[in-house]
Amino acid sequence: MSLLIKDTTKEEREEIVAKSIGNISGACDGCSVGIIEMYQDYIDGKKELRQINMEFHAGYISEGRR
Repeated sequence: MSLLIKDTTKEEREEIVAKSIGNISGACDGCSVGIIEMYQDYIDGKKELRQINMEFHAGYISEGRR
């Protein structure tokens, strides 16, 4: 199964993100909200998962090496 935007519908992308994150009902006192927001551009068809993950990883590395 392809996870690319061109091969999925918005509903499928929402489901992919929800399944990947696990419990998105907020059982961890809102911790999943930031993660869901991070992937909103994928759900909306603006950025691929790979791009979002690379941007997050790059920010984590650059901030961690200050």
